[in-house]
Amino acid sequence: MFESPMQLDSIQTIVVATHNRGKLREFRNLLSPLRSKVLGLGDLNITDEIEESGNTFAENARLKAVACSHLIQHPVLADDSGLEVDALGGRPGIYSARYAGADASDSDRVGKILRELEEAGGGREARFVCALAMAQGGNLLLESEGECRGTITREPRGNNGFGYDPIFFFPMLGKTFAELNNLEKNRYSHRARAVASLLLKLR
Repeated sequence: MFESPMQLDSIQTIVVATHNRGKLREFRNLLSPLRSKVLGLGDLNITDEIEESGNTFAENARLKAVACSHLIQHPVLADDSGLEVDALGGRPGIYSARYAGADASDSDRVGKILRELEEAGGGREARFVCALAMAQGGNLLLESEGECRGTITREPRGNNGFGYDPIFFFPMLGKTFAELNNLEKNRYSHRARAVASLLLKLR
């Protein structure tokens, strides 16, 4: 969707529209084929909070990418990602980051999901979803999506990752996302799959 083709080696700096240091670490690993400097909003002292008013992950990623690209000269990559639990009707979905309230911790959000699942009964199937959007100068350049299916455990396991990783069990490897090492997560996660799709489009 680029008006003029952009080559992988032509992107000297890319800014990820996040203040989440854990997410930024993952993107730095995943975007290593670009051989670009990967910065977060905090690295540029940008404190603006973009309202996520979309109804889908893709809409929110698009809104963040375009809005931030008005503040930054470099290409901006925004993501919206979260957990969808079948037995909860797809919740928390686009509200994943603020599901237990704006000031809640990761453990607060995990606890709320586990309590709701105990009350709901039934299956524990779930999926992680990631939507990406890249923009520059107010123009949307391209988008991609990725997902990873698994189940929700009955209690947190593992010390790696962040967010809902400790309760998301990935059957292929027999571990929660918080038990995966960086190599495993950067191969199989929803974010890894979305970035892989993005890099293919850039090529």
